[in-house]
Amino acid sequence: MFNPGAGAGKAFRQFASLKSAILKRHPRSEFLSTRDPAGARAYVVHANLSAYDAVVAAGGDGTVFQVLNGIYGNAHRCPLGIIPLGTGNAFAREFGLLPSNWKSAVARLDPANLKRIDVGQVEWEGGTFHFLNIIGIGFATDAGLAARKLKFVGRSAYTLGALWRMLRLRSYPLEMQLDGEEVRQHNVLVEISNSRFTGTSFMMAPSAELDDGLLDVTWLGEVPRLRLLHLLKALFSGRHVAYPEVQTRQARVVKLEAPSGYLLMPDGEFEGRTPARITCLHRDLALFC
Repeated sequence: MFNPGAGAGKAFRQFASLKSAILKRHPRSEFLSTRDPAGARAYVVHANLSAYDAVVAAGGDGTVFQVLNGIYGNAHRCPLGIIPLGTGNAFAREFGLLPSNWKSAVARLDPANLKRIDVGQVEWEGGTFHFLNIIGIGFATDAGLAARKLKFVGRSAYTLGALWRMLRLRSYPLEMQLDGEEVRQHNVLVEISNSRFTGTSFMMAPSAELDDGLLDVTWLGEVPRLRLLHLLKALFSGRHVAYPEVQTRQARVVKLEAPSGYLLMPDGEFEGRTPARITCLHRDLALFC
């Protein structure tokens, strides 16, 4: 599944070389090109996946998200491969893959490189979906919405989006449960991580592991703008977790109860609203990595 619009259109120029490299290793491969995320999900949902060894998502985090949910909507769950061609590719960074490393990603499409990893499952009023990387609300969602309009600048889009939303910083009353333990406070953001990175290179959850059966929850209380700027700088190395305003916890099940109706941002996409129940599905998916 190839998204030619990934990486602000750079993926389109790489397609011929990418296709040739894949066919050299896997001559029976089939290719589908689409710029429509919803269409990509629908295609995978209705495909006869039992006829294939794997589905490969070639694009950005959004492409991976849609293909993943297509796999989970199909009666046959086959392994997933990722070729990073997008702006951020935060999840691929977990395996040391950057958009310039697509040749390395192709080389990893081998049964010897399959690993079972955890998957996040989100249940909300409108249904159920899954994610691999991270899901956020609050400042993270606001910054993501701003970054979507700035994708033409490339990898700096999310950083610029975060700086822009910082000028309009707001907090909200948070209510959530972490494996039944209640948390109530005024909050700026909540991030629920399955892997370490978000955005382009923010290390949101430095201790996250992909196969431990747990989600890493990070939340930030009320802070002034200048303090938030320091926190954003610390995010690049994961040092933000040492700040007293930042709290972290691990949980298998997270219930986001308030603020009600708040938009969720899974894996750089926008789907679902609070209240929501988020569960870690332990080693539920086979991934080439």
